[in-house]
Amino acid sequence: MPGATTGTTSRRAAGERTRAAILREAVSLATVDGLEGLSIGNLAAALEMSKSGLYAHFGSKQDLQLATIDEAGRVFEAEVIEPALAAPRGVPQLVAVCDAFFDHLANRRFPGGCFFAGAALEMSARPGPVNERIVAFQTAFAALIREFVTAALELDQLPDEEDPDQLTFELNGIILAANMNFVLRQDAHLLDLARQVVRRRLGVTD
Repeated sequence: MPGATTGTTSRRAAGERTRAAILREAVSLATVDGLEGLSIGNLAAALEMSKSGLYAHFGSKQDLQLATIDEAGRVFEAEVIEPALAAPRGVPQLVAVCDAFFDHLANRRFPGGCFFAGAALEMSARPGPVNERIVAFQTAFAALIREFVTAALELDQLPDEEDPDQLTFELNGIILAANMNFVLRQDAHLLDLARQVVRRRLGVTD
């Protein structure tokens, strides 16, 4: 029956919109309260929804945490990784990925700064699926930065003696330090400083 099909499709679309709204709020809350502080109860209160309505989308706290990580990853992919992939290979990609990360912070996408920086610290001593999902994301991001470093070496954009692992570690360190200091002090000048540090380390003048 066409009418029944249309009704089912509309309900499914409405359910997907509700789930998306829940996850957007969940990521924001998690950057302030942590993933362990994320609960069906406080999320329902923030969204002015019933707990039963939320349980219809997430059967457990762990399901909610994992879905929240995936949503944070989707945002990070769009705002940080895609701009870097669109840049010319090598050093321009390294500058682009760092700049995109600093823009991600400056735009205050989430109130507590980078979701993954906070989640990695919080969940590092908590083994299980949530920890594994975060580790997988962080590992993939570091591997992407290393790919950019390797490309820069192949293109002779960096000194031959540059160590890919060391440079990857240094750039990750700058990113994490920028996040921590910006979240603590809410001073955009610190992000400009981080941009300058990245460029100096990579020998870029602009």
